[in-house]
Amino acid sequence: MTDRVIAFLVRERARLAAALVRRRVTLGFLAAAVALAMARPTWATWSAGLVVASVGEALRIWAAGHLEKGREVTRSGPYRWTRHPLYAGSAIIALGVAIASRSAIVALIGITYIGVTIPMAIRAEEAFLQRRFGPTYDLYRRDEAPPMVRRFSLAHARRNREYRAVAGLIGGFAILAARLLLSI
Repeated sequence: MTDRVIAFLVRERARLAAALVRRRVTLGFLAAAVALAMARPTWATWSAGLVVASVGEALRIWAAGHLEKGREVTRSGPYRWTRHPLYAGSAIIALGVAIASRSAIVALIGITYIGVTIPMAIRAEEAFLQRRFGPTYDLYRRDEAPPMVRRFSLAHARRNREYRAVAGLIGGFAILAARLLLSI
């Protein structure tokens, strides 16, 4: 391949990745709708999935309660141990939904969604943090930045709109419960 073709393919890949990152929430709703339609829950799988998904949401709330998005390199709460606790929480929620759904197709949808969108979002987020905070972010990435002392703040979690994820989790599990109740 010529250098021009390679450069074109690289640009197109970057454009596709940026489009997926911008539309990941919409794609998540579509994946959730298909998952709910394909689900074959039982009360046992629903309960187990809810416990797992709740752990994921608790991690997201904890992270959102520390995050000062775009203002700093947050190093308190779960950010002391991982750079992407919100994404880790989302992956745990997806696992909980797969368990609750009792469907290999739903599990495949979740793995595909998480496996495609999260790495792209992480790359975009890390590029932004590198541009915005430079050496401070480099120290954090190398695990050389001192942790921050900050308490969890529910106001931070609200400001970071984590209530939307909570509502989505409650709504999704309510729909699964309704399906179970209507099938009895």
